[in-house]
Amino acid sequence: MQLPLYQIDAFTDQLFGGNPACVVPLAAWPDDELLLKIAKENAVSETAYFVPNGKQFELRWFTPDIEMDLCGHATLASAHALKTILNYAEDTIVFTSKSGILQVRVEKDLYTLDFPSRKPVPAPLPEIIAQSLSQQPRAVLKARDYVLVYDHEQEVRNIRIDRQLLNQINLDPGGVIITAKGDDCDFVSRFFTSQASIFEDPVTGSAHCSLIPYWSEQLDKKEMNALQVSERLGKLYCVDAGERVFISGRARTYATGTLWTE
Repeated sequence: MQLPLYQIDAFTDQLFGGNPACVVPLAAWPDDELLLKIAKENAVSETAYFVPNGKQFELRWFTPDIEMDLCGHATLASAHALKTILNYAEDTIVFTSKSGILQVRVEKDLYTLDFPSRKPVPAPLPEIIAQSLSQQPRAVLKARDYVLVYDHEQEVRNIRIDRQLLNQINLDPGGVIITAKGDDCDFVSRFFTSQASIFEDPVTGSAHCSLIPYWSEQLDKKEMNALQVSERLGKLYCVDAGERVFISGRARTYATGTLWTE
């Protein structure tokens, strides 16, 4: 079987920036085992698959290790593939997913994800996570992911995490967000996943489902600019809309091709 394959850099306007995602359009769902094998072979943080269903698209996301419940950058990449490669005519794309209905609005080259808000609440920090950190946070919260808050952007940039220690705890499907108020933006973050093939995710849209409501309250702002300060760097434009968050970004197509499954 031959399938189209698109690799797209999401949450960036620069090739080799943001977070690379692979997008594979399908006519029908094959076995999950095949979806995971393709994701492993692609070896990027997420591979997105979608199947048309009327005027909507069923959307799923796989890391090289597991199926995820929500992924921002691969959703943005899927919308970018539909608009710029597959010539989808509508400016609102509706996906159905494990996290419910997800809409993406397209305005010129900007994609806005309409995602659920996941406001984090104070939580104790597991000892293994604490031991893995080169510097302890001033606050700890949790929704799907642990949210570790620091005082300064440079602390987020400089943090060192002992991967071997963190790998002793299973956080699937969540991870560890490191965040602080930004120097030249509203807030910055980094994202780490234990027991994963890709330890630090370059740009994590789903993490902003928690970061946006947290920083909106802290900064008393509804509209914010954010940077994920990984090596590849991601730019996100954020709006707190109560039960929903709007996460906007751009994307660039890196490659198109065909994959063979037999």
